[in-house]
Amino acid sequence: MFRFTIRRLMSGVALLLIVTSATFFLAHLAIGDPTAGLLGNSATPAQRAALHEKLGLDRPLFVQFWDWFSHALRGDFGTSWRNFQPVSDQIALRVPVTLSVVIAATVLAAALGLAVGVATGLRPGGALARVLKLASVVLFALPGFWVSLVLVMLFAVRLQWFPAVGYVPLTQSASGWLSSITLPAVALALSAIVMIAEQLRNGFVEVTKQDYVRTLRARGLSTRRVTLHVLRNASPAALTVLAVMFVGLLGGAIVVEIIFNLPGIGQLTQSASQIGDIPILLGLTAVTVVFVVLVNFLLDLVLGWINPKVRDI
Repeated sequence: MFRFTIRRLMSGVALLLIVTSATFFLAHLAIGDPTAGLLGNSATPAQRAALHEKLGLDRPLFVQFWDWFSHALRGDFGTSWRNFQPVSDQIALRVPVTLSVVIAATVLAAALGLAVGVATGLRPGGALARVLKLASVVLFALPGFWVSLVLVMLFAVRLQWFPAVGYVPLTQSASGWLSSITLPAVALALSAIVMIAEQLRNGFVEVTKQDYVRTLRARGLSTRRVTLHVLRNASPAALTVLAVMFVGLLGGAIVVEIIFNLPGIGQLTQSASQIGDIPILLGLTAVTVVFVVLVNFLLDLVLGWINPKVRDI
């Protein structure tokens, strides 16, 4: 297990290095000279040249990369080109907002996906299984922003159960925080619930066909104990989908945060992209990749615990 853990950690570090390095060079190639976006079209060539020098863009690209990378290893992502404030401080203010929504959506998706997946797995031909198939088709056909707008119109505008926009920090009010993240979390979680439930149901159906399940029933084990055995062997695919969904939810948070006016990293990503604020984009990329690596690492550990054969891969 120790060697398995070390291998997964090393692969995560390699992924972090590759993605951040590629993002640095691609961002500079795609954005080119960001001074136009930062100063506006009315800026004179002299003003652009002065800002170009101030930002260090007059140096060779590889020198710029090494300067950024060496500081990023110490947690210093530089300063924003827009307001010249530390990137790390700006991201630190935004991360709790996004993580609140994404973690709430993940927990909701895991809980409901598990319940629906087990229920439909035990009765694959039942009415709930047919509803699940219909829901999977409908939710995947509908765009996420449309679902978010429907939730706002129904539960915020018409019923007035939740606020339509805004975010309340947990330190300010626990009830206000929960109320402000409920609709965004539900909007993110709906499609994830269906995917997890589908994977778990399919795993249940396959595992229940195995000979050892019939043996367990023949030995007189209770339905509950048999179901737990089946659940353990049917869960790896659903856990993998859950980890992938977490990563996808981080990306989907951009749209949701714009609709619900949440001051998270999605909103920061949009504003940084519009003006070509590369330090902000690089810092956000690095932080996002760290979350992805951590989630995949935890997933590998759980899968290795469930199925020891995975440790040899």
